[in-house]
Amino acid sequence: MADTYQAASDFLAALDADWQRHIAAIGPCLHRPHPARDPYESLVRAIAYQQLHAKAGDAILGRLLGLFAGQTFPRPEQLLATDVERLRGCGFSASKIATIQGIAQATLDGVVPDYATALAMDDEALIERLVSLRGVGRWTVEMLLIYSLERMDILPVDDFGVREGYRRLKGLEVQPTRKQMIEIGLAWRPYRTVAAWYLWRVPKLLPSP
Repeated sequence: MADTYQAASDFLAALDADWQRHIAAIGPCLHRPHPARDPYESLVRAIAYQQLHAKAGDAILGRLLGLFAGQTFPRPEQLLATDVERLRGCGFSASKIATIQGIAQATLDGVVPDYATALAMDDEALIERLVSLRGVGRWTVEMLLIYSLERMDILPVDDFGVREGYRRLKGLEVQPTRKQMIEIGLAWRPYRTVAAWYLWRVPKLLPSP
């Protein structure tokens, strides 16, 4: 995978001077997927972090895992059997509780596929299947595709960090729209996942214009 990341970095750096400068400053792509996680776990984790800073998401997830000592992650039936107040005590909102328990039920019902099935599915087919679940949007499934299924060509155009990263990279006054971001990202194929990884790191380096 390191060779693939290097090829992606080289490809992006060759796009223009802005990309070249940014990639030189950041260095090699250190994207770390978690292919051992099945779709159920990846979706629940993504919901925990939804609309929160990483530290807040880490804290909520840590408290959830603390309810199930000795396990790497609660099974769907355990999550369904957990009292709502205990989940609220972890920091989940009522809406997120309904969503993660819905994901657990959908997993037991076979709507959320197992890892092998998801791996064999087309990106858009998997997105279409999972966004039918309450509270699961395209971004959530894209995180599953990037971090669990190791897809290399996913660009989460609804992600604030991606659009803000591009705005700063190019010194723009306003972020690109969703439609514009899709068009811009076509030039980054087949390495849009790595492009997103680098864009998430732009705000740490470049001040706003």
